[in-house]
Amino acid sequence: MARKPRHLSPEERALWDSVARQAAPMHKRGKPALGAESPSSSAPKAPAPPDTAPSERFDPLPRFQVGQKADPKRPDDLLPGLRDRLRAAPVAMDAKAHGRMTRGKLKPEARLDLHGMTLSEAHPELVAFILSSQAMGRRLVLVITGKGRERDYEAPMPVRHGVLRHQVPQWLGLSPLREAVLQITPAHIRHGGEGAYYVYLRRAR
Repeated sequence: MARKPRHLSPEERALWDSVARQAAPMHKRGKPALGAESPSSSAPKAPAPPDTAPSERFDPLPRFQVGQKADPKRPDDLLPGLRDRLRAAPVAMDAKAHGRMTRGKLKPEARLDLHGMTLSEAHPELVAFILSSQAMGRRLVLVITGKGRERDYEAPMPVRHGVLRHQVPQWLGLSPLREAVLQITPAHIRHGGEGAYYVYLRRAR
């Protein structure tokens, strides 16, 4: 059986009103001072959406919806290949000479074969070859790295084959070789193709 709600008696109501009049609020609520910003106005506003259409903005990872079929022809690498990056580099040497060089029309004045060397063996050989070639007044030299062989085991993450082929351009872009090198370009097929680089040197001062 449900109980009837109990109401306050007149004496209890008077006691409660007396206590309520004597109580002071813990936090006074007043109007904000003139010129003061409200919390909502001081919060940072979300940036406006760009005017550029989504199709015109660079999106390395294309949008994918649930149920959409994957494109098997899409490359897994988001970064362009090394040869593509070298070909896209600005031409710092004479444009005509650069065109003849990339077509294999210029004959290298000297060559260094690093094929089969370890990184610790190849680095000092490369430094000595480039600096001595510049001191001798050579302009175009050929550095042979080899294409590298495919690994015969499966790595937990994708690994590029051809360690020297990827490391030599890095070394050529660092001191002390950076001051001697004017241009690096993948060699023409007649001079080694993917397994070699043309290195065009600055004039010795």
